[in-house]
Amino acid sequence: MKQLVFILSLLLSLSLHSQTENDKKEIKNIIKTMAEGWKEKDVEKTTKHYDDKVDWTNAFGDRMQSKADLKALLTEIYSLDFVMKGKSESQYKDIKFLTSKIALVRSKTVVKGQEWGDGTAMKDRHNHHLMVFQKKDKEWKVISHLISQAWIKK
Repeated sequence: MKQLVFILSLLLSLSLHSQTENDKKEIKNIIKTMAEGWKEKDVEKTTKHYDDKVDWTNAFGDRMQSKADLKALLTEIYSLDFVMKGKSESQYKDIKFLTSKIALVRSKTVVKGQEWGDGTAMKDRHNHHLMVFQKKDKEWKVISHLISQAWIKK
């Protein structure tokens, strides 16, 4: 009997690990799609995986509490050449599952070559992202996204 319980536990553990790896892969692909949308200035692609009631705050403190409001803001941002001049480089993505339906993602993006509205160069921006993903109807959605910025410390 103990062997049967051990074998069942092992099989369950392997199954959960496999599912977690599939979920990680799916979440990484979503983040990749979002980054491509930003680079291509494609609002629909950028917001495709956000929940309709997303709570989103950027590094400048602009807070949007719906996908519709986020789309409106991104449409404006994408029209600003000085903002879109920067090139983004992802440095890491850490994914932690709190439950089988909730995941936290921490990542860092360094933006080089962005400008201020007056055309002067910005120092490299070190943007930290904290995203909360929720699995809804077998699909991962971003329900919260907080972007913070840190300048290099001396």
